[in-house]
Amino acid sequence: MGKVTRRGAITAAAAAFAGLGAAQSASQAQGRTKPVERPRGRWLLWYTAPAQRWEEALPVGNGRLGAMVFGRPHDERLQLNEDTLWAGGPYDPANAQALAALPQVRALINEGRYEEAQALVNESMMARPITQMPYQTLGDLHLRLSDDQAPAEYFRWLDLEKAETVTHWSTPRGTYRRTVIASHPDQVIEIVLSVDGQPFDLDIAFSDDTASVTGSRLMLRGQNRAEAGVPAGLSFAAGVDATTDGEIGRGEGGLRITGARQVRLLLAAHTDYKSWREVGGDPARLVAATLDRAGRHDAARFRARHAEDYSALFETFDIDLGEDRFPDLPTDRRIRFSHDTDGHDTFLPALYLQYGRYLLISSSRPGSQPANLQGIWNASNTPPWGSKYTININTEMNYWPAEPMGLAQCAEPLIAMVEDLAVSGRRTAKTQYDARGWVVHHNTDLWRATAPIDGAQWGMWPMGGAWLCQHLWMRWDWSRDRAVLQRIYPLLRDAGIFFLDTLTEAPDGSGLVTSPSISPENTHRPGIAICAGPAMDRQILRELFANIIEASRLLGRDEALREDFAATLARIPGDRIGELGQLQEWLEDWDMHVPEIQHRHVSHLYAVHPGTEIGPETPELYEAARRSLSIRGDDATGWGIGWRINLWARLGNGERAYAVLRKLFGPDRTYPNMFDAHPPFQIDGNFGGAAGILEMLIRDRPQMIELLPAMPSDWTGPIWTRGRVSGVRLRGDINADFEWADGAITSASFVSGQTITRPITFNGQERELSLTPGRKVTLTG
Repeated sequence: MGKVTRRGAITAAAAAFAGLGAAQSASQAQGRTKPVERPRGRWLLWYTAPAQRWEEALPVGNGRLGAMVFGRPHDERLQLNEDTLWAGGPYDPANAQALAALPQVRALINEGRYEEAQALVNESMMARPITQMPYQTLGDLHLRLSDDQAPAEYFRWLDLEKAETVTHWSTPRGTYRRTVIASHPDQVIEIVLSVDGQPFDLDIAFSDDTASVTGSRLMLRGQNRAEAGVPAGLSFAAGVDATTDGEIGRGEGGLRITGARQVRLLLAAHTDYKSWREVGGDPARLVAATLDRAGRHDAARFRARHAEDYSALFETFDIDLGEDRFPDLPTDRRIRFSHDTDGHDTFLPALYLQYGRYLLISSSRPGSQPANLQGIWNASNTPPWGSKYTININTEMNYWPAEPMGLAQCAEPLIAMVEDLAVSGRRTAKTQYDARGWVVHHNTDLWRATAPIDGAQWGMWPMGGAWLCQHLWMRWDWSRDRAVLQRIYPLLRDAGIFFLDTLTEAPDGSGLVTSPSISPENTHRPGIAICAGPAMDRQILRELFANIIEASRLLGRDEALREDFAATLARIPGDRIGELGQLQEWLEDWDMHVPEIQHRHVSHLYAVHPGTEIGPETPELYEAARRSLSIRGDDATGWGIGWRINLWARLGNGERAYAVLRKLFGPDRTYPNMFDAHPPFQIDGNFGGAAGILEMLIRDRPQMIELLPAMPSDWTGPIWTRGRVSGVRLRGDINADFEWADGAITSASFVSGQTITRPITFNGQERELSLTPGRKVTLTG
């Protein structure tokens, strides 16, 4: 080991480390060590053994930088991600051949020659390249401890209230405590390791052995990968800065610390990504500057900044579904127990919901990229489905908890991405359709690719941008902030203009429809998905056009264009009911003859959830939707189950919603670290499940607020008798708190920043909720 520097005394920063100080010194002097205590706290995921596989590790993240913490005593592994480290570089995949093929494809669809139409789409209309760029990993950071004796006692946990992982164990040499947080204010990950006992040695190294050491700093530099003919376009860097009361030197491939009782590491990472159109710069310089800034705060101030920032989001919402009746069950055993018994684990749904909020806070912050298929956590350079943004359900599902659960600012990266897509999608609209406005198909990536990918069966769906527009409208509808409406209106309008230019007469002459398109990701014949005007397209378009018209009216803009939208809206065919009483997925009544009648997607039920067009006030369609969902079945992928929970809750069937929720909690759909199993891991099931739990307790549609609309009998007693939710956000800038006992509301309070009147129903009675800015209104049962 080459000696670099010596910290002979505890520095000011080290003295502020959590859990250290005079008490520790006294215990060491007396030859005693502190015992390993079982984790205590309300919102904990906790375990009695280290993670053996990635799906057992615990996630931390600050929106941009993430780590999976394994909790291994001797050889700790932190698997790392930075949210702009993707393959490739700026590229334009729009296919210039598509425009000539478009009228031929439409003619083939009109003639019912679907196989030929799909073949022509695959030949002439798909993106070049036909795949997008995958999300990447930074690799691993390893912390190798000199004490390799087996722990006598061991616990690890993730504290959702503190956004902190802790590993606590003992050996004959002492009691160790390692904490990891991802700080958003300081844009670094902090790792603190301390011992109450004999000093330790520690080796710190990246899995990539090309890292260099300068003083107390370890620095890794690298380049991203080329993919599908798109050249590598990003460089990246990651750095670790060490502070200790021991001696810091150079080890094999990294830092070596000797004779320490406390070590604090700060980890930063950056790429040279500037925007989806531009790269360049020096990421190593960015890393050094980030570490320097973060290091100016002593450990106590650093932690206080993290806590203040995180709690401002996490503590806006609370849920109480009853006491934790199984506090002695570690989380991995609790998941199995809740599924293998008759249930009555009243605490697990609340924990799952709060975990979903934690994951969204940790993977989506203003200035970061949106949460992708895996949020921010990915261990592979070839992840499943590229860990991209799949915008025919998955990306949107990620943000279902944002507005109602007090995390509106976490939706900012999604809105910013739509602003990018409105630019990149304009060139695709022009190149492939000769249309105005902008379009995105079923997937996008860091480089904001918008052309159809993968193949016609999955990618020939022009509605991705239109669905994302729902989240723009939600940001307005929940906030009622005129500045938000002014920001989103051009995006909504231009998304709609694309369809003014591209809708075509339906094959049966019933109105204007999309063509070519698909019903994601289902087929109406073996291997054949291509069609005209599927139900989901028509539902999204009716919603989009109505929102454009309303925004135009509120802002007093584009009156003539508003009339064009209204005229086109009137010509979009309505939903149809098939021969078995089901809501048709296509214009034609194909539903009972499709190859996968229990397909994971339930695209044609968009108007029930997340849309609001179909509800109790449209009883025939409402019943047809119920029939369709029954036919579809309750078994699906993780996210597919998440969508079904929301649909059954929206349909008012609490028993069915709860039965499906219990499927989501099963060990084949929830990993030991509570990540959702598609399988493999996709984070959308976590977010969809969290949203579904709240949907069972409150249904907020423009037509009506309903309290306890889908309360299952297991939640009303004799074990689960009382509950409370606070901080729910509703349309109209309304904040709601409500309590219940034995399945009936006892009290509900509301306050708004607007003057607004909305109907509300609970305990079988409909009332009128009239609010003025800042005045709290309480209704009782």
